Amino acid sequence: MDSLDHQILAYLRSDARISAATLAKKLNVSRGTICNRISRMERNHHILGYTVRVQAESQGQEIAAWMSIAIEGHETSRIVHALSGEPAVWALHDTNGRWDLLAELRVTNISQLSDALERIRLIKGISATETSLHLKTLQLR
Repeated sequence: MDSLDHQILAYLRSDARISAATLAKKLNVSRGTICNRISRMERNHHILGYTVRVQAESQGQEIAAWMSIAIEGHETSRIVHALSGEPAVWALHDTNGRWDLLAELRVTNISQLSDALERIRLIKGISATETSLHLKTLQLR
């Protein structure tokens, strides 16, 4: 990937719906160049997909929480597999430091959060957890 690819990605990160024609004009290259480079970045898995960021308030009364997870031994892949089937787990991140994984949890009420925490804590190989509620986002990119 070169400088132009990185510039394209920067624009796509801020607006994934930006047109190829607009990108071409902003970057002073042809529309075909933009389309070819985006296609290549998709094929090479530099671009994994496109998404929509939704304002939390538009989702209703959703509760978000962050669960830090410590894993015993070399059980990470098995635990990631187990967590992939947990309906409350919205995203899972590999980390370093005190915690091995960071799980983003989303539920509709406190009772569902409590049930999810209990199910996750019972997974064999998880040695400790710490959960924090997400109160609000202070800044978006």
